[in-house]
Amino acid sequence: MADIVIPADIKPADGRFGCGPSKVRPEQLAALAEAGASVMGTSHRQKPVKNLVGRVRAGLAELFSLPEGYQVVLGNGGTTAFWDIASFGLIREKSQHLHFGEFSSKFAAVAAKAPWLAEPTVIKSEVGSHPLARAEEGVDVYALTHNETSTGVAMPIERVVDDESLVLVDATSGAGGLPVSAEQFDVYYFAPQKSFASDGGLWIALFSPKALDRVSEIEASGRFVPEFFSLPTAIDNSSKDQTYNTPAVATLFLLADQIDWMNSQGGLAWTTARSADSASRLYTWAEKTSYTTPFVADPAQRSNVVGTIDFDDSVDAAAVAKVLRANGIVDTEPYRKLGRNQLRIAMFPAIDPADIEALTACVDHVVERL
Repeated sequence: MADIVIPADIKPADGRFGCGPSKVRPEQLAALAEAGASVMGTSHRQKPVKNLVGRVRAGLAELFSLPEGYQVVLGNGGTTAFWDIASFGLIREKSQHLHFGEFSSKFAAVAAKAPWLAEPTVIKSEVGSHPLARAEEGVDVYALTHNETSTGVAMPIERVVDDESLVLVDATSGAGGLPVSAEQFDVYYFAPQKSFASDGGLWIALFSPKALDRVSEIEASGRFVPEFFSLPTAIDNSSKDQTYNTPAVATLFLLADQIDWMNSQGGLAWTTARSADSASRLYTWAEKTSYTTPFVADPAQRSNVVGTIDFDDSVDAAAVAKVLRANGIVDTEPYRKLGRNQLRIAMFPAIDPADIEALTACVDHVVERL
């Protein structure tokens, strides 16, 4: 098996297909090497780094066509930290959560453990599908997930009910690669190590005016909130183009460069079309190939940024991934806790659709020789 060699002429130009950390474009790294000296190792309270944060905030406002009054807020800690932050500073009393995989379940678990909140409602579906939120009396936060990274299920983002409740969307692997309208959410939060081709450890959230009002309301209520989790602190610092704690400046630099690239190519319409092109190539191959099947049965629920492809029992997907890795094609392994005989393939905007097609040819080449 280790002796299987994939011909160079069928290999993808770039062999990185990980679902996070994801492929970083070579041009981003070259820009960091060339211009990074002006910001690396300098104070994040001074203009060079503050300009970088400002570039990120302005670029995201443009990319997502944010309406008047929406704000881009950021802080340290990643999405995991933001679930804790939201439990302190956005849920007034009760939340409703959709659970359809490993990551969509985590925010619900946080809310359930918070002693100052009521028991959350959790609506669960089988892995490989997504449930639907429902209007519920007493719920002041509806927690949705745009893309379940573990299973390759995506869902459209729509307001549940037109009242004072908030719609919070975990968009960690969906933001930048899936379509969304700002009018349909109040907080759209994500980390930069997926579509934004950077490192983790940072959270970014797009806040509506209604969400900003909720933050002020909870602050005025006197609820204890640790300073690191304080949304008023994060919002205040972001308005000054800085973070409360020292950020990873290289992460910000790579993020800013990726956002600039996305906007220069045509913005969200272009990035989502590029990921959709990749997804079409992957799923078309999987449906016509005798030994593969898309894991997500409903085409309407299949993700355009994370593809999960089941293999027939006669083919060991782990063996295929091992040979791919030996040939420089990496991070196609499935999500470990899902425990399926499958490959999981990222299709974020930085990944060329032609490389997805080349990957499928490589898989065919390997399977024929196993």
